This record gives sequence, structure tokens and C-alpha cells, in this order.
Amino acid sequence: MPHLLAPSLLSADFAELGKAVHLIESSEAAWHHIDVMDGVFVPNISFGLPVIKSIRKHAKKPFDVHLMIVRPDQYITAFRDAGADILTVHFEACTHLHRSIQAIKAAGMKAGVAINPHTSVELLSDVLADIDVVCMMSVNPGFGGQKFIERTYGKIDALKALRTRTGSKALIEIDGGVSMENVRQLIATGADVLVAGNSVFGAADPISAIRELSRD
Repeated sequence: MPHLLAPSLLSADFAELGKAVHLIESSEAAWHHIDVMDGVFVPNISFGLPVIKSIRKHAKKPFDVHLMIVRPDQYITAFRDAGADILTVHFEACTHLHRSIQAIKAAGMKAGVAINPHTSVELLSDVLADIDVVCMMSVNPGFGGQKFIERTYGKIDALKALRTRTGSKALIEIDGGVSMENVRQLIATGADVLVAGNSVFGAADPISAIRELSRD
């Protein structure tokens, strides 16, 4: 299966979010990746429900919403109503992860689970068959523009093996430090979805950058 590209709006010009959404819509990108940060789970604050609801009117492609917040269960239906198609919660933020996954699915969305760089993929073994997307953080969450953590490749291999063992169909999504320099190796290793921020919105020609990052 060809990999999917999900440009991260966290790296867009917040004063021009509408233009960034239209750019993604007119490109070869598959999803919009939207990071929600609360300043508690991660040391940064980004956009929330009103912004997502507003830009949803300008988009037809799926919204891949990544919650980097504490107590995400409180907001599942609110993010569904704002326009999320895929809702990702952090393993580290969920006391009852299976319940969270089931609640996301019951709300009609695909369920994603994100893991921080220090979190072993083996910790997902009991729920992997229920997950639609595993968002593997390849930087420490909270800020764009960080350097890619090289041991991510080994974690992709481990997650692929676990996926086979559990019969899961979860997509492997890589979030953080994706660039022209590592995109081919990430695809070859087995990434299904690539989140790209600065490598898209920091490029002189974002449409061309998306085209190159989308190429198998």
C-alpha cells in the first residue's frame, strides 16, 4: 500500500491557516494533521476546538487530530463534532486506554494511539488489534522543528512484528523530524503515514515538497 502524507498545520503560519488548509487540499497529501496541545501534557499550547471547527468548513480531506493533552476522554465527542475523522490519544495520558479507544470508535471516528520516544511498542500488545493508527513520536512531543530520533527505525520494526503477532491492521504513523533526508528510509522500513511540518511549510514550494514526500 502506498504511504500517506499528513502535513502538520502546527508548522503553518497561524495567521494564514485557511490558506494552509487550501494548499493541503490542492496537493497530493492525504490527511490534515492537527496537533492539540494543552501546556500541561506537553510544554506548549496550540489550537483547539474552535479553530478546528472553523477550518473544517474549508476541507474535504480527513482531519487527523493528535491530542497532546491530559484527560482526553472528556473531549472525545467535542472533537468529533468539531470535525475530527481520526482522533489520537497518548498512551501516556490514558489511565484506561482500552476504554478510550472504544469511546473514540463509538463516537464514529478512527482511533489512534500515540507513543512517546521512551515508550516501548510492546506496551500496546493488548490493544493493538483495536487501534486504527499508531502515531510513533520520533521527536519529543510539544514543538515542531526537532531533530529526528534515529532509534525510531528499530521501533518501526518492532511494531511491525507486534502487528503481525496480534493480527492488527493499525497504520504506522511517524510524527516528528520527517524530512527529504529520511523519507525514503522511513518508507522502506515500513511507515504507512508520515507527518511532515517544517519540511512542507518551511519549503520554498510547499506543493512540490508534498509531491516529493508523497512519492513511494
